[in-house]
Amino acid sequence: MQRFALALLLAFAATTAQADIIGTTPKVQARLIAQSDSIAPGQTVTVALEQVITPGWHTYWVNPGEAGLPTTLDWKLPQGWKTGALEWPYPKRLPVGPLMNYGYEGKVWTLTSVTAPVDAKPGAMLTLPAKASWLVCKEVCIPEDQTVMLAFTVAATPSAPDPKLAAQFATARDKIPTPSPWPMRFHVGDNVDLFIASPALVSAQPTDVEFFPAAAGEVKDFAPQTAGTASGGLVLRMTPGEKSKSIKSLTGVLVLTSSDGSVRALNVNAAPGEVPQANFSNTGSESGDMTWLAAIAFAFLGGLILNLMPCVLPILAMKALAIASKVGADKREAAHEGLGYGAGAILSFVALGAAILILRAGGNAIGWGFQLQNPVAVAAFALLIFAVGLNLSGVFELPAGVSAGDALTRKGGVIGAFFTGVLAVAVAAPCTAPFMAAALGFALSQPAAIALLIFVALGLGFAAPFVLVGLAPGLLKFLPHPGAWMLRFKQALAFPMYAAAAWLVWVLAQEAGSMGVVAALAAMVTLGFAAWSWGASREANTSRWRMIGAIAALLAFIASLALLSFANVSAPANAVASAQVEGIPSEPYSAARLQSLRAANRPVFVDATAAWCITCLVNEKVAFSNQAVRDGFAQKHIAYLVADWTNRNPEITALLAAHGRSGVPLYLYYAPGADAQVLPQVLTEGSVLAAIGTR
Repeated sequence: MQRFALALLLAFAATTAQADIIGTTPKVQARLIAQSDSIAPGQTVTVALEQVITPGWHTYWVNPGEAGLPTTLDWKLPQGWKTGALEWPYPKRLPVGPLMNYGYEGKVWTLTSVTAPVDAKPGAMLTLPAKASWLVCKEVCIPEDQTVMLAFTVAATPSAPDPKLAAQFATARDKIPTPSPWPMRFHVGDNVDLFIASPALVSAQPTDVEFFPAAAGEVKDFAPQTAGTASGGLVLRMTPGEKSKSIKSLTGVLVLTSSDGSVRALNVNAAPGEVPQANFSNTGSESGDMTWLAAIAFAFLGGLILNLMPCVLPILAMKALAIASKVGADKREAAHEGLGYGAGAILSFVALGAAILILRAGGNAIGWGFQLQNPVAVAAFALLIFAVGLNLSGVFELPAGVSAGDALTRKGGVIGAFFTGVLAVAVAAPCTAPFMAAALGFALSQPAAIALLIFVALGLGFAAPFVLVGLAPGLLKFLPHPGAWMLRFKQALAFPMYAAAAWLVWVLAQEAGSMGVVAALAAMVTLGFAAWSWGASREANTSRWRMIGAIAALLAFIASLALLSFANVSAPANAVASAQVEGIPSEPYSAARLQSLRAANRPVFVDATAAWCITCLVNEKVAFSNQAVRDGFAQKHIAYLVADWTNRNPEITALLAAHGRSGVPLYLYYAPGADAQVLPQVLTEGSVLAAIGTR
């Protein structure tokens, strides 16, 4: 009652003395969005109430905190139609003066559902109205409402969700709290202590832990909350509220922010019980005991090692060609090209790092290698690699491109070296190397300036070998001098590019199904025609034919890019996981499945992989295909869970973050009753057998 009276008082102030300040324009625009615009008799369709809130203003969660009112949705439905309860996304803390509110800013989707009656008549078209009401506040508060409409056509058969809205609904669903996989209990004394029984959560060291109580007065809203480690889990310490002594069951939402910035929200329904002693001195934003200087050193070493990882093998051909072209060149030219390559590599790593930081700040649960989780990006990358192969094969030459023999040395240039560095990073980026994984996990938990410094160190390590050759050209004396042999060498190096393009098309098949592959192959054929037309136009005897060839090349190139849009289709529902190890039965990873297997005291091996991670695929062939490993899994009855990260999956992102990783591969072995054992990123038969205890 006190909170309601305060909200009314604020609203009254808004509509009187402050009216000339706030104006009459609504501060929130609302609409209803259905996952499908048709509905079958008896079918239930998910619906979102979208609120677009004016910057600087906010609306409220179901428990608004110390002041405010939650949003309501009052439907006017025909006979037999039903709606579900509102499903609230997790809120944020919104301090206003001496008060702490819980609510939302920007754009928010609150989910609900609509169910048609079983006797609804197919073909009928109807509009379902509802009145949405909310309190929107800044320094002042304004009660607003809006009539929102939802149009449906009754279909004879159940309708499928609109694929154009699928990603938006998936993002909204990710923000709805889910049942906790871990037991919780609480104790009220001088503090309100909430215990989350999860050793894995302790090792993950989340950077932020917040509890939003479902009922007012149980904890002091404005007081700080402190997370500490205890035996077997985490303890969140809060200040008691006016009603804390009468709590029978502590309910609300627990929001965990991982070191890579991903967020997981859990429903809390904790019973009273004993809470172990906790250490609150070791909490903070650092990942483990790593410092930013150590992270920079790890990033440099990881960049060096990344040159030797299987995922970089396709680009080694271009590196070899560029290095060979420097034999006999003057020292200044070699140094300039080495530095050009280094600049391209370093800036590319920084650009990728900045993109991850920006996307994560916008609420996307992504990690290292995210660019190959988008089918269009995979298809475009395949097209780029295919074009490089055509260029190396001599199908076409760019005006400032490379040619054979001495001309190759003269025309390589700083620009060519720069873009060789860019392409090398594009190929290498999806995979992680030893040392690199820990550095990236730390970087994504730090302020942007430190994170970008770590990405610079990663680029420096990756570029160091080629830059060193440029600065110390004496190392090139062991290579033969440029000459006619380089034309054949260049043409031969096209085949690793074609192999890489074929691999990317296979990756696309895992993400987008057969139609995505058809689109990519059609784009490749069209691009091949464009390259041939361009090459033919350069050799034409008349300006007229050169112009016709150039126009044909341009149109074909545009058509190849247009075809890429058709690659963004959904993978088939029965798509299999990336890791397919003959002789070891596997099943898809989920946190719930892992929890149930561990509760049954069964050993579990988790393989976090992706179709676009060549290191992962090599590990599967080298480490898992041996009969001794298969026998070991069978002998110990080990459950093999495949966490397939080929397409974006927030649950797998959370698994990676819980172990300080931002990308794949990640291998975990859970012995019965023990915490996860993290295996090396480059596996051998011996390392797997040693981990599972059969060697």
